[in-house]
Amino acid sequence: MLGGFAWDAATRWAGVRPRPRFDHGVEHRLDAGPTLLGCYHPSRQNTNTGVLTEAMPDAVVARAVEPARP
Repeated sequence: MLGGFAWDAATRWAGVRPRPRFDHGVEHRLDAGPTLLGCYHPSRQNTNTGVLTEAMPDAVVARAVEPARP
């Protein structure tokens, strides 16, 4: 699970071009590596405004533990 800052760093490090847009729940499979999963930060700003609900990170974690998709 990567927040926006880590998403940018990971895609830059992996040399992904064009860089995939970050969003909550977005997935990007690296050619020779793991699948990146985007997740909004659980900051007060995101939780108090409803941008991030309690169920949203749970859904990303559930996806992260699923077997890899072909």
